[in-house]
Formats: sequence, C-alpha cells, structure tokens
Amino acid sequence: MNTFEKIYEVVKSIPKGKVATYGQVALLAGNPRWARVVGYALHVNPDPGTIPCHRVVNREGRVAPGFAFGGEGVQRQLLEAEGIVFEPDGKVDLKKYSM
Repeated sequence: MNTFEKIYEVVKSIPKGKVATYGQVALLAGNPRWARVVGYALHVNPDPGTIPCHRVVNREGRVAPGFAFGGEGVQRQLLEAEGIVFEPDGKVDLKKYSM
C-alpha cells in the first residue's frame, strides 16, 4: 500500500460526526511527519464520496481555507450536517469531536 492509500484508509475510518487533524491522520498512517502529505493526498482525493476528507481539520480545529471540493464554507456545511457544532471563533472543539 502506498502512502496516499494508507492516508485514505485512515480518513475512511473517521466516524461521521467526528474529525481528525492532519497530524493525527499522519500518525495513524505510519509517520507523524506526514501532516503536509496528508494535505496533498486529500487535495487529490480520488473518491470524496467514500473518503470523507471534509472530516480532517488543522491542529487548531479550523477547516481548510482552500477546501478542495468547494471551499471552506462547504467543508463547514458538511461537518455541521453531521452534527458538529463550531465555536464562535470558527473552530471545532477537538476535545469534543476528535476521533
């Protein structure tokens, strides 16, 4: 399994209504230094319907400003549709919603 495939398998394991950070995904995929690689992999996600890249946020709990599938507003909408509530500062409470 190549690096991107490992990343996609981890992202597929994030339950609905939960999020993971790029760093968490990197660690679970086998290398804690792959956080940027996770971003690259998600940007070229071959199957967004199966690989829920919208569930990956940054280490502060913020959505990606350039969400590859429609912008940051779309990522936030997808997460809210799964029951995730954003704080007034626009962050996801990682203690509450992290997988």
